[in-house]
Amino acid sequence: MTSDFRRNVSIRGNDDFSEIKLKDPVRVAAGTLGVKEALRHSFKEMGVVRSMTALLDMNQQNGFSCPSCAWPDPEKPSKLAEYCENGAKALADEATTAHIGADFFGTHSVEELSQLTDYELNKFGRIIEPLVLKPGSIHYEPISWQEAYVLISEELKKLDSPDEAIFYTSGRSSNEAAFLYGMFARAFGTNNMPDCSNMCHESSGVALSETLGIGKGSVKLEDLYEAEVVIVAGQNPGTNHPRMLSALEKCKQNGGKVISINPLKESGLVNFKNPQHLKGWIGPGEDIADLHLPVKINQDIPLIKLMLIKLAALDAITNEIFDHNFLRSYVHGYQELINDLKTYDEKVLLAQSGVALEKINEAVNLLATKSKIVVCWAMGLTQHKNGVENIREYVNLLLLKGAIGKPNSGTCPVRGHSNVQGDRSVGIMHFVNKELNERIEKHLGFVPPFKEGYDTVGAMKAMHDGKAKVFICLGGNFLMAASDTEYTAKGIQHCDLSVQISTKLNRTHLVTGKTALILPTYGRSEKDMKAGKIRHITIENSMGQVRQSRGLLKPASNTIKSEPELIAELAHTFFNGKHPMDWKSMGENYELIREKIDQVVKGFQDTEKRSKGAGYYLPNNVRDLDFSKLPNGKAQLTINKIPKHNLNSNEYMLMTIRSHDQFNTTIYGMDDRYRGVYNERRVLFMNPEDMEAALLEKLAVVDIISTYDGIERKAHKFRVIPYAIPKGDLAAYFPETNVLVPHNHFADRSKTPISKSIKVRLKKV
Repeated sequence: MTSDFRRNVSIRGNDDFSEIKLKDPVRVAAGTLGVKEALRHSFKEMGVVRSMTALLDMNQQNGFSCPSCAWPDPEKPSKLAEYCENGAKALADEATTAHIGADFFGTHSVEELSQLTDYELNKFGRIIEPLVLKPGSIHYEPISWQEAYVLISEELKKLDSPDEAIFYTSGRSSNEAAFLYGMFARAFGTNNMPDCSNMCHESSGVALSETLGIGKGSVKLEDLYEAEVVIVAGQNPGTNHPRMLSALEKCKQNGGKVISINPLKESGLVNFKNPQHLKGWIGPGEDIADLHLPVKINQDIPLIKLMLIKLAALDAITNEIFDHNFLRSYVHGYQELINDLKTYDEKVLLAQSGVALEKINEAVNLLATKSKIVVCWAMGLTQHKNGVENIREYVNLLLLKGAIGKPNSGTCPVRGHSNVQGDRSVGIMHFVNKELNERIEKHLGFVPPFKEGYDTVGAMKAMHDGKAKVFICLGGNFLMAASDTEYTAKGIQHCDLSVQISTKLNRTHLVTGKTALILPTYGRSEKDMKAGKIRHITIENSMGQVRQSRGLLKPASNTIKSEPELIAELAHTFFNGKHPMDWKSMGENYELIREKIDQVVKGFQDTEKRSKGAGYYLPNNVRDLDFSKLPNGKAQLTINKIPKHNLNSNEYMLMTIRSHDQFNTTIYGMDDRYRGVYNERRVLFMNPEDMEAALLEKLAVVDIISTYDGIERKAHKFRVIPYAIPKGDLAAYFPETNVLVPHNHFADRSKTPISKSIKVRLKKV
């Protein structure tokens, strides 16, 4: 076969419809049904004994951390069940007893497998041996670990520049693995380290750094318990972070109020039955959201501005609504913000928000007399062109109320991946941190590169333009996670080599470079043994707490390796054992990695001891009310413009969402009981009045089309479902709709994709 051979692989798989069933949405989160579903998935994938052994160990202080979201564990975790339904599904998914290896791939070609759905691909199970897809071949073959390391090393050494290699990181990797991986990339000579944070909370990091001086949240878990008001904005905790509901339940029981701000009224914020308590089994449950504000897609800024105008009017009368002592001591820009608010027309802001005036007044009255306020958010705020400004506007509210740096108050960006924050802390970043580089040179003995590398957007373009030739992924499913799926696929296929360090089969194993490797690795729940000793890793949760994680299940096979070990062995092979870092020893003994992390990474100290039990918190300047590194040494109030989308008469605003049966790009099942959809994912949620105006009946089939810069993108064959969503707005599941998101349209300054505000039109099929 010729060198320009292209495999005939599909980026979307089979799009035939299943037998869809629609029911009324289940409006109670968790409860007995949640327990039943968790155990059903677990028993099916792992068996009863293996399931119960692992579930009872998950999120315990001497156990392993959940491989799903990054929600923190309480100081005293429940011995009965410190996990949620989606955590149980994530565990069952990685600890499944279904396995595949060379025999499977010898029978099934990548072209054949690519015709399957992402759900079907995931169900094949764990990959149990290293595999290679050679140029011109459509079947993976077995390869030894050493042969794989040599192959990667040779391809890297062929490059004209280290910047022709890209090292991507998923947020599931441990601190130890991410640290070694990032240092290997730097030792090789590049800062091309895009990560999944670029696609989700990068907007949060930029906004919080600009306003408060740190790209992380300021609250601890216990702060939510005694908060007077918790605002949950652009987030669906019932599906994406279910254990958060326990914290909100405690807040409610202590007299706190919860305000939900989101286009969709999500079930998790309607009612929660906590299965850890008797009331959750036989009682009515806890109503979570006291007030729901159904804001139109990406109109949070008009909504918050209107609330601030009303609060400012009350403060002008009483001088007691805003915390003026706090503002004078710690905040810059007060008068500038007040002057800016006076330039807006309240009626215009009200119309843009889409929220009823009486609901806004209710929220204002609730906030006016409270000072212990927490704002939680997720992708509903970050994935817009003005994602950074969205978050800055909510920070304005907190600063005006003096609800920063105090107990039971502050910012709470809720991270999706279980260690995405830790990966960034230990050095996975495309930008250059001068202080970090200096510590690397001092303690690791080599000079790291000082040229800024590619983020996710830059990596996609570099591959597409032929400027990147080796693409290595530490976890994840890059093709289906990134925006503009067809563009991304072409980029990956331009590479000479693509490498996936993975646990299970996904589409990025099928849409590959000319040569491709799959390097199978341990799951979080698996026992990592070396020389008769159990090794543990560490992770950092959403609130900056570092703790140990120690697996207990037998690994899927004896031919897979841990992430830290395989990275270390690759580096040892590449440098032929001649490098200032003793890669081989660190791959064998993780304590040596943690020693280097303590030396190199700011805030990490005595991690080996302090990460035991509940772990320890990394320094956070906001908690200390230390804004010395910001202009004027103060936190910053900011002026944020109103977003303008300029929709044509036939256009709608689409936001991508998860179903209750998925975690990020991993599809556990085909049901979304909280929205009443069963046995189908290719659905489009639409306002009934919009459906009537567009002459679309229930379950009509449409193509969804976006056009940016003259390029038309199409998501084929979606069934329309009437749903309670603001007029002009639509919602559909990702990754099926990522194909609509243009790669070159993203949030200002953070470059997070605009996945929550895509201009689209519909074409009836």
